[in-house]
Amino acid sequence: MRNFLKQTFASLVGSLLGLFIFCGLGTTGLLLLLFAAASSKDVGPPVKDKSILVFDLSMNITDGEPSTNELLEKALSGEEVNRMSLRSVLDALEKARLDKRIVGIYLDASRASQGSVAGFATFKEIRQELQKFRNAGKTIVAYGSDWGEREYYLSSVADNIVVNPLGAMEVNGLSTQPMFFAGALQKYGVGVQVVRVGKFKGAVEPYVLTKLSPENRQQIQTLLNDVWAEWRTAVGSSRKIAPSQLQNIVDNQALLLAEQAKANRLVDKVAYFDEVVSDLKKLTDSDKDEKTFRQININEYAAVPGKSLGIERESNNKIAVVYAEGEIVEGQGESGEIGGDRFAKIFRQLRQDKNVKAVVLRINSPGGSATASEVMQREVRLTHQEKPVVVSMGDIAASGGYWIATDSKRIFAEPNTITGSIGVFGVLINAQKLANDNGITWDSVKTGKYADVQTVARPKSPEELALYQRNVNRVYSVFINKVAQGRKLSEQKVVEIAQGRVWSGVAAKKIGLVDEIGGLDAAIKHAAEAANLGSNWEVKEYPRLGTLEERLFGRAAQETRAILGIDQHQLKVPDPLMAEFEKFQKELAIVQKMNDSLGIYARLPINLRIE
Repeated sequence: MRNFLKQTFASLVGSLLGLFIFCGLGTTGLLLLLFAAASSKDVGPPVKDKSILVFDLSMNITDGEPSTNELLEKALSGEEVNRMSLRSVLDALEKARLDKRIVGIYLDASRASQGSVAGFATFKEIRQELQKFRNAGKTIVAYGSDWGEREYYLSSVADNIVVNPLGAMEVNGLSTQPMFFAGALQKYGVGVQVVRVGKFKGAVEPYVLTKLSPENRQQIQTLLNDVWAEWRTAVGSSRKIAPSQLQNIVDNQALLLAEQAKANRLVDKVAYFDEVVSDLKKLTDSDKDEKTFRQININEYAAVPGKSLGIERESNNKIAVVYAEGEIVEGQGESGEIGGDRFAKIFRQLRQDKNVKAVVLRINSPGGSATASEVMQREVRLTHQEKPVVVSMGDIAASGGYWIATDSKRIFAEPNTITGSIGVFGVLINAQKLANDNGITWDSVKTGKYADVQTVARPKSPEELALYQRNVNRVYSVFINKVAQGRKLSEQKVVEIAQGRVWSGVAAKKIGLVDEIGGLDAAIKHAAEAANLGSNWEVKEYPRLGTLEERLFGRAAQETRAILGIDQHQLKVPDPLMAEFEKFQKELAIVQKMNDSLGIYARLPINLRIE
């Protein structure tokens, strides 16, 4: 019924949108718009000489492109689609480096703390491309007023970092604040029993504990230390500040006002936005009477064809990049999820496509359903038997996300990628006390001892828990065996580094879970080499999206904003209490996505978010 309602609503919205466009533009106008959308791919937006590429650091950067549903929703509401795929960002930065019309990049960090949810591994890839831009002799200017470690990690690569006189810089290290529900569940009479393998499998702890176990605390501390070490090394190298000196600033100052940030060499200049604009106008040789400097937004610039710059490839030899981003679930999955059946079908098609010479599996997932992970891993293995499959790990490729990576030719990860978490668990919830306290009871009639084992009316008996534990042990054994075979490690070695423990990319390389430190582009280049393609290849991305629809809806959103006079830079002040409530909502959403038919999951600790 739920899918029927969704499909009906989608069809209704599509029909209404078509009617709106037809009535508003007329048949001729609609045809012209469709023609423009189709032809703009080759022409691209105009770029003036001596332009600045504007990169808003509040941009939400994900592995895949925005879905059609998301673009449609934004178009109808008039909201800006402030989102780009990582590959679009990297391609845009590469084009800007080679484009003689682009003289610099402006990193707008004025809203950075309110936007992007991308992790440090994603920022690592972008940072490297920004460094190439600067090494090419072009200028990068960064400006903001409320800096944190995340946006400063990117901005520190700039030639000139400017902070507002009333601004501040929070450099106090990294932390994570897991949320625990055991007390609330107990208070309301909801019983929870868990079956798991691996002493580090922290995914179940929010349901049964009120704080981190010693083992989970240990692994998270080690992970944070690795990510923080990479931050200090990268920032220190760009700003010519020793990592130990950065640590001293963190431990003794933490929150630096503008002049303090300048005195500690974290920024180059204290100035207002209009002063930054004045400097950028000089860089672009803009006239004094012009309102602002000559510029183009990175979202718009991404549509500039790369053919004229010599970087756009055309070939019958395809390297397929498959984006596995989100929670792993059984079935087809929805937007933002990795549906096991849907991705298995994609790999079957790629295996049969003679033009596809190699596959890059880009993983950005904390894991999820063990059954769905196995369905996908099988198809990856069969595909790898016929053509190279290379894995690129994004911010997170853990548990089920690592499971699907095991049968590949080579695994790439960034130093600050979160990976590993080789372990499985099951959560068994019952509402007996909650119901009984409110006058509700159950009775049971059955033909077998375990016929009602799935009930939520009572806790599981010791014998029933043993059944679940046996199944969990079996799945864990399968997981261990797959890692051992895929990584060519002994099972004993895998058991030692498994136990549900999470690792950073740099630590994972040392223990053999990862082959190379590198990003998506490095994985694509390796795939081309593995398939002996030389330079005769081009990338094709999956899952596929309707490009014409995206362009059409994107234009509709721009026109709607213009008609309504919406200020696309209107600020929304974050509410700390609301932020915690939203975190709670996300935790509940994760629980709702747990649809494994066996009730067994290979997943990262549920609420691990580095801030």
